Amino acid sequence: MVDVHSTRVPSAVRSHSDSASHSALLPPSALAHQFDDIEQQHAADELGIWLFLATEIMFFGGMFLAYAVYRRQDEAAFAAASTKLDAGLGAINTAVLLCSSLTMALAVHAAETAQRKHLIALLVLTIFLGTVFLGIKGYEYHHKYEVGLMPLAGFPFVWEGPSAGHAQMFFNLYFVMTGVHALHMLIGLGVLTVLAIKALRGGLLGEFATPVNITGLYWHFVDIVWVFLFPFLYLVR
Repeated sequence: MVDVHSTRVPSAVRSHSDSASHSALLPPSALAHQFDDIEQQHAADELGIWLFLATEIMFFGGMFLAYAVYRRQDEAAFAAASTKLDAGLGAINTAVLLCSSLTMALAVHAAETAQRKHLIALLVLTIFLGTVFLGIKGYEYHHKYEVGLMPLAGFPFVWEGPSAGHAQMFFNLYFVMTGVHALHMLIGLGVLTVLAIKALRGGLLGEFATPVNITGLYWHFVDIVWVFLFPFLYLVR
């Protein structure tokens, strides 16, 4: 007969079990295993987002270069086509995005200082402002479609003035450049929504604030692109 009560658990098994129990009691750490300390991890995260933004700068830079080349061919046609855009709506959208940059910067500060309620409110406000921007842009697109100034996707292009070809090229560039920018806005809104949900669950505070900081850099970049798009497209005249 084997005395169950006298059976000993091997020391290796005991130590592994104790270690697992001890690890389960420890608070979660923001430090990934491949980094020596949290400062090194933050530096790597920031380097990664800056490299990504550098590729985005080259991407948008190619579109701005194409715009400059075609505008140089017929500046009068580009100026005439620009008058068909609503500079007032463009200015409102510029103000909306600048305000969203402010709320995003405040959200980063709230995350780093562990102000959970402020973080949630500022993320939601940033999402709201970004949605307002896209709503205004959607209204502009619909209006251009109604008046026959959407040459993309085979839609008819109605132009009564001279240099119809160059005017059409202006609107091609307008829809491509603002459309790609709007796509980046949608991606940013999706990420912000995920962050807001995590913040509601109590995350992203203190040393866990890196995702908010990185998203803030991306959001500021998208806003800066619009700051260049607005005068290039709306204020040509």
